[in-house]
Amino acid sequence: MHAAPASAGAGTPPAVSGGAKRAVTLRAMRIAVLVKQIPRFEEMELGPDGRLRRDGVEPEMNPYCRRAVSKACELAAQRPGSSVRVVTMGPQSAEDTLREALAWGIERGVDIEGVHVTDPAFGGSDTLATAKALAAVLTREGPFDLVLAGRNSVDADTGQVPPQLAELLDLPFLTGVRHLHVDGEVVDARCEHDDGWLQARVRLPAILSCAERLCEPTKVDPEGRAAVPAGRIRRVAAAEVGPGPWGQAGSPTWVGPVKVLAAARARHRWPGVALATQVEHAVAELRRRGALDAPGAASGTARDRVPDPRPGARRVAVICEPGRAHMHRELLGKAAQLTGDVLAITLDEPDAPAMAGWGADAVVHLRGPNVEEDVARAVADLLAREPVWAAITGSTAWGREVASRVAVRLDAGLVGDAVDLEVADDARLVAWKPAFGGQLVAAIGYDSAVQLATVRAGVLPLLEPRAGTPVPAPEALAFGSRERVHVLARTRDDDLDVLADARSVIGVGRGVRPDEYGMLEPLRDVLGAELGATRKVTDEGWLPRARQIGITGRSIAPRLFVSIGASGKFNHMVGVRAAGTVLAINPDPDAPVFDAADVGIVGDWHEAVPLLVAALTTGAHR
Repeated sequence: MHAAPASAGAGTPPAVSGGAKRAVTLRAMRIAVLVKQIPRFEEMELGPDGRLRRDGVEPEMNPYCRRAVSKACELAAQRPGSSVRVVTMGPQSAEDTLREALAWGIERGVDIEGVHVTDPAFGGSDTLATAKALAAVLTREGPFDLVLAGRNSVDADTGQVPPQLAELLDLPFLTGVRHLHVDGEVVDARCEHDDGWLQARVRLPAILSCAERLCEPTKVDPEGRAAVPAGRIRRVAAAEVGPGPWGQAGSPTWVGPVKVLAAARARHRWPGVALATQVEHAVAELRRRGALDAPGAASGTARDRVPDPRPGARRVAVICEPGRAHMHRELLGKAAQLTGDVLAITLDEPDAPAMAGWGADAVVHLRGPNVEEDVARAVADLLAREPVWAAITGSTAWGREVASRVAVRLDAGLVGDAVDLEVADDARLVAWKPAFGGQLVAAIGYDSAVQLATVRAGVLPLLEPRAGTPVPAPEALAFGSRERVHVLARTRDDDLDVLADARSVIGVGRGVRPDEYGMLEPLRDVLGAELGATRKVTDEGWLPRARQIGITGRSIAPRLFVSIGASGKFNHMVGVRAAGTVLAINPDPDAPVFDAADVGIVGDWHEAVPLLVAALTTGAHR
C-alpha cells in the first residue's frame, strides 16, 4: 500500500495530553477501518453445568472495532473531503456488522462505504492468512493515509492481525491507542499497554489499533442498520484478491482437538440466615476446600527444577521483553522443558548466571532502540541466520507486535496468548490457546519450519533454578532503527505480574468506592490478597487497567478469589474461571455473581467484611 499524497511542511504536533490550544492542520484523509463480527458476549452466561450458553446469542461488532469505526468517522467528519472505507472478512452474516458501521458514518455525514471480503475459500484462515488477504484488499482499495483496527478480538484475544498487516504493508504501527491527535501527516498517540503507557509519534501512513476507552463506541439499532442502502457495500471474492493460497491452505497453523472447560461452581449459600452465621459457614467451607491453606501446605506448591541442558537438541529461542525478568524466567524454564537447548534474546544487559539457572544455554544481547518494529527486524534477521525450532515471547503489547512482525518476515505460524506448550508425538510444537473468553481451549499445531507463540503472563509454572550450569558468554549484536516510530516515553503504573502471582485476589466492583478501599485492608492482610477490579472500576480510573479482570482485561488463577461490590456479569467473572475457589459478597440474593461462586454471603459488604476478618483471624490462631 502506498501513502496518499501528503501535504508538505506538517509541523510537530502538541503532546496528546493536552495543554494550550494550537492550530491543527486538518487535511483530507482516506481512512480504512477493519471490523470483525463476534458472538455478543454481554448476552452470554454460564449454565448449571458451568458451560457457556450460546443458544439464541446474536452476533455483534467486536467492542474494540466499535471504537475504531467511531474514531475514523470522527476524524473524517472534521476534515472536509475525507472518506472512510470499512472492511470486514467473514461469512454473509458479517454484512450486518458492516451495516452498523456504515449507518454510524452516514448519520454523521461521512463519505463511507463498506467492503465485504467473503468467499468459502477464506475458510479456516489463521491470523497470518487473514492479514495477507486484508493486505491484498487494502492495496487494491487504497491508497490510505490511516488504517484503524480494534486492539484485538475478544473471542480470540490474539491482537496479531493489525501488526502482521503493518509488516506486510511496511507501515509503522501503534497498539492500544487511548488518546489520539492527528495534525497534518503526524500522529501523536498515548497507548494503553498491559500495565502502563507508551507515548509515541509516527508519520502517516500508519496502522493504529484502538483501545476500548479511546472514544464513544459505534452503536446503531437494527432499524438503522437495515436502512443502509445496499449500494454502499461491495463484495470481494478470493479470485479478486489474488491467487492465494487462502484459507486453511494458506495458514501455517491449524486447530486440533478442542476442550470445553467446564467451571461448575459449588454455589453454597445460606439464605435467610443471620449474616454472622453466614460468615461462619462460609469460612468453614473455605477451610474445607483448602482455599485458605498457606503456600507449601498439603495442596502442594513444590516446584519442579529447570532441566539440565541437552546439547544438540532442537533449539527454542526466548525473546525477552525489556524489564520483565519474572516473565523471562517463566518462558526460559518452559523452553528448557520443551527441548533442553534454549537461546535467550534480550535487550536488557544480560545477567548470564541468572539466565543460565533459569534455562538459557546461549544468550544474544541485542543492542539497539527498544522500538518493536526495529526489534522484530533484528530478531527475524538473527533467526534467519541461525534457525530455531520454535520461538516464544510474552503475550503483552510488546510481545504481540514483535512476534507478529517476526512471523510475517519468516512466514511462520504464530499462536497468540497460549496458556501451555507441549511437544507432540511427531516432534512438532503444540500450543494450547483459550478462546471465547476462556470457555474453550484448543490445541494449535504448526506447518511452518519455525513455530512461534506468545504466552500469557503468569500461566506457566515457575521452576526451581538449576545449579552448576556453565554460564554462557553473551553474544552482542547491534541493530539500528528505521526511525518511523518515535517513542517519547514508556511508563508503568502497575506490575503485570502482581495478579498473575497472587495467591488470593479481592475483586472490587463499583459497589466499593475508592475512598473505601482502606476498609478492605484488614481482609487483604489476613488473606495476603491483591486487589483486582471490574471494567467499570478501571474505566473510572479507580484502579490501573492492569487490575481489570474479564474478557477485555486479565484472566487469573488464584487459589481464592473474593468478589465484593460486583454484580458478577459474565464479562467479568469469565476472567476467574481458573480460580480454585470463588467467594462472593453481595446484598442482592439474585445477583448473577452467586451463580459463578462456590461460596456466597448475602449481605452488605461493609458489615460482612469485618465479620469475615474476625472469623479468619480467630481461626488462624486456633
